[in-house]
Amino acid sequence: MSPTEPGTFSLPAPLPTWPQGQGFASGRINLGEIEVCRISRFNFIWSCNLLQSKKKSATFYEPAGIPDGFYSLGHYCQFDSRPLRGFVLVARDLASSEAEGAHTSNLFKSPALQKPLDYTLVWCSDEGGQGNYEGCAFFWLPQPPDGYKSMGFLVTKTPNKPELDEVRCVRDDLTDKCEVHHLIFDAISKFSSSPFSVWSTRPCNRGMLGRGVSVGTFFCSSNWISGQELNIACLKNLDPKLHAMPNCDQIHALIRNYGPTVFFHPDEVYLPSSVSWFFTNGALLYKAGDLVGEAIDPSGSNLPSGGRNDGEFWIDLPSDGGRQIVKHGNKESAKLYVHVKPAVGGTFTDIVMWVFCPFNGPGTLKVGIMNVAFSKIGQHVGDWEHFTLRICNFTGELWSIYFSQHSGGKWVAAYDLEYREGNKAIVYSSKNGHASFPHPGTYLQGSEILGIGVRNDAARSNLYVDSSIQYELVAAEYLGEGVVAEPSWLQFMRKWGPTIVYDSKTELDKIIKLLPLMIRYSVENAVSKLPLELYGEEGPTGPKEKNNWVGDERG
Repeated sequence: MSPTEPGTFSLPAPLPTWPQGQGFASGRINLGEIEVCRISRFNFIWSCNLLQSKKKSATFYEPAGIPDGFYSLGHYCQFDSRPLRGFVLVARDLASSEAEGAHTSNLFKSPALQKPLDYTLVWCSDEGGQGNYEGCAFFWLPQPPDGYKSMGFLVTKTPNKPELDEVRCVRDDLTDKCEVHHLIFDAISKFSSSPFSVWSTRPCNRGMLGRGVSVGTFFCSSNWISGQELNIACLKNLDPKLHAMPNCDQIHALIRNYGPTVFFHPDEVYLPSSVSWFFTNGALLYKAGDLVGEAIDPSGSNLPSGGRNDGEFWIDLPSDGGRQIVKHGNKESAKLYVHVKPAVGGTFTDIVMWVFCPFNGPGTLKVGIMNVAFSKIGQHVGDWEHFTLRICNFTGELWSIYFSQHSGGKWVAAYDLEYREGNKAIVYSSKNGHASFPHPGTYLQGSEILGIGVRNDAARSNLYVDSSIQYELVAAEYLGEGVVAEPSWLQFMRKWGPTIVYDSKTELDKIIKLLPLMIRYSVENAVSKLPLELYGEEGPTGPKEKNNWVGDERG
């Protein structure tokens, strides 16, 4: 074991026995002509410590404990500052290993997996010399036969090429394009004579319909230019039924085991509610040109369905005395609306949890130690926010959670989450704006460096919703038509609040004029970069109109 090897991570509680199904949490996934399994045990090869900082150091590993009949597709690399929880996939050719299950068409195809013809040296560290290779590393790219693709790189401690049998290349039609994701390290800071960079990779084709499967290997180069196609690929899931995805019983078991507790700020006054409570308590449907709104059925059955957000219809609060009551929501009725979909080619499951609040409150501007509450800026009727649980389909483990934050968001690995009961994580919903965060605190939508921006305050309180209990499954298209009955309101593609344009610049100018001259320019500059949604009231579209309904999360 390397002295710099990071520790491992396990979820707080053991995994339960999942309900019976097809391929979910079985340890192996059938991709069509090849079967893959996940390897998370590794042997240390080489560590590169840049600037003598653990945050800047990275270590390279080879997969260990590969099952009989399976082959490595490449090596693994990660930051030393993170727990060793990554993986690489290893593969076997189903047609050759299970002849009885082979289709006739496969008899006329080349094997799914082939040895490389040779290796090309991509880069080597210059720590050794005159035959002393202690501390050195040599990076090799497998040279695939015609019609095949390499999936990753190999690392050795000596200049001797790896054995050809150490890795396999994959037939071209069983692969998909991949792209660089996160920069792991850039060796130019230490090995200036030969610049070299290493990135993690991900499939180019992602989201609910994407079939690209991440192998878990890295990409490296000393001359790659952004935008160039990579010389390695990822796998492609050609199983039309996506057998590794969870069935209905397994979905509910996953939510019961992992459903986070959503904490609202102790000073939150704009709480969530169920959609049916919102409709029942006086929400109105408006049509362009009509001054009087129409009451909405509790199920939303009289909302126009389908189409697009054309501005012809929108929803608003009650026009009578119930307006203020509805604004503040009803926590007792609140629930998370769940959309389940394939991710990373069906090797992961995304459980997207949507929360609805009847009203999004105004923001607060932070300028250093000063806080100025806006009277209108940031507020709007109707607020749809979400977070996404990503589940590993090999084991059923919670892998990460995506926290949606206004016009962006970020993925947080399971080892960086807070947990409340067993494997149930905590999601903090920010005051008034309801953005999601993994930890309590004040987050700025603006410039953290200058300390100028709109505040997002998140804290634990007695105001919470337990999504492991208070939820409704509203969509899981991969299960087939009619398996999950989608509610009528989900088909409403217009806005859940009116559009109101007001002169927010006047309000901002008044605030800026009260500030000391020395910081006015910095404040004006920071405010100019805030999203346009802060400068008027505009209700959001519903979940199905969001890019992430079909596409992948940002980040």
